[in-house]
Amino acid sequence: MKVAVVSTNGVDVNEHVGKATRFLIYEIGSAGTKLLSEEKTESLSVGDPDHPFDQDRLSGVIKKIEGCERVYCTKIGDSPAAELKKLGIEP
Repeated sequence: MKVAVVSTNGVDVNEHVGKATRFLIYEIGSAGTKLLSEEKTESLSVGDPDHPFDQDRLSGVIKKIEGCERVYCTKIGDSPAAELKKLGIEP
């Protein structure tokens, strides 16, 4: 199974999807866990406290995590979570 992990330090799951500037892509299987890639991306957050949803920014993130079944993060907004679920990606 391929998963995306949101981490600022490469070790801990410690970031909100909206603030993420990279996703670590792992393959998890019977042979163990293997880091496949580090995908850099523009964060979903534009710094506005009202957090307006930006479909273009989310589309960029989706391209980076394509093929993943799950995203591990500390938090995710309702709109991004719903969009990922539509694509079969469990947040």
